[in-house]
Amino acid sequence: MQYWHFSETAYPYLPPEGTYDSVRVTLPNGVVDPAKAAALWDRYLDEWQIADECGINVMINEHHATATCMDPAAPVIAGILGRITTDARILVLGNPVANRKDPVRVAEEMALVDLLSHGRLEVGFVRGVPYEVSAVNSRPVQMSERMWEAIELIQKAWTTHDGPFNWEGRFFQQRHVNIWPRPHQQPAPPVWVTAMTPGSAARIADNGFVVASFLTGYEGTRKVFQAYRDRLADTGRPAPGDDRFAYAALTYTGRTDEEGLEGARKLMWYVKANKVPFEFVQPPGYTPYFVRAAGLAGQKSAYDFSSLTLENLIDEGIVFAGSPATVRGQIEKFHERVGGFGHLLLMGQAGFLEHDETVRGIRTFADEVKPAIDAMFSPHGAGV
Repeated sequence: MQYWHFSETAYPYLPPEGTYDSVRVTLPNGVVDPAKAAALWDRYLDEWQIADECGINVMINEHHATATCMDPAAPVIAGILGRITTDARILVLGNPVANRKDPVRVAEEMALVDLLSHGRLEVGFVRGVPYEVSAVNSRPVQMSERMWEAIELIQKAWTTHDGPFNWEGRFFQQRHVNIWPRPHQQPAPPVWVTAMTPGSAARIADNGFVVASFLTGYEGTRKVFQAYRDRLADTGRPAPGDDRFAYAALTYTGRTDEEGLEGARKLMWYVKANKVPFEFVQPPGYTPYFVRAAGLAGQKSAYDFSSLTLENLIDEGIVFAGSPATVRGQIEKFHERVGGFGHLLLMGQAGFLEHDETVRGIRTFADEVKPAIDAMFSPHGAGV
């Protein structure tokens, strides 16, 4: 099992909720106190360094025009992490390539980060969340198709070493592709792609990429992972190892169950503060018509957690929280229920969870949960 400390680098110091319509897209940046934002970035970088020192990898992502994530340029932060960490793998999950106009630039950015980190980069790709269609002046239609063409172009840019090539695709045209420098890892850095529904898993499996699911709980995750496994079986290929599967959960490990649950309640800011109007959640063309119609009729999204309690989220496998023994049991149960997975993305900081609390959660997990899980799932342990 590989473990990754993840913070979405939020700016939580917002006005009273009733004074704004959306935490994304339209919230004025005048809300931001630059001094507070700079201090937050200092602590977030420190926390990733501490994770590295504890033997835990680091994960970052990218969002735009939102208080939920102050990182609009993941390559910048990944480059910093490449210099201030020593051993941790650095996962960018992800690059919203369906919203980027130039995939070759993404290939260049990731190659440079891979060199700065001496080959510790893992490159994740995402379609991009619906809220950011407006923020980046993109189109909500055919985003999956654009994402996959971008990934193909990026991989060719990484692996072509005999001079320029021409790309004439459906969405992207490049007369002269010849990136300098090329990546440190050869033939290319490892690739991850997110999937929230089973229908997205087949193409990820076809490429042998790592599939990652976010907060999809027991049943949603099991279906995504099984669709990946089924695709390989249907096409006559060997069954995938657990290292092809990743799951992200809000996670806080306390010294006691009470302390762990209190930390998790603070993490719930991430799912409770996401106030966004329907027009940004479901821009026309982003989802199939019947999904949008259900939303217009008032049906809740499967990923609307606003009405769920912490206990509900733990029961669904969306939050792991409690003492080391409790968290260990929750992870073991999840591993069994979804058929196995090899990467646990630990969202261990959000909202008003302070620096000392975040660090305590990281260290407690590293010291008391990680060794037991490693023993459980090692070839000589009690697990798989």
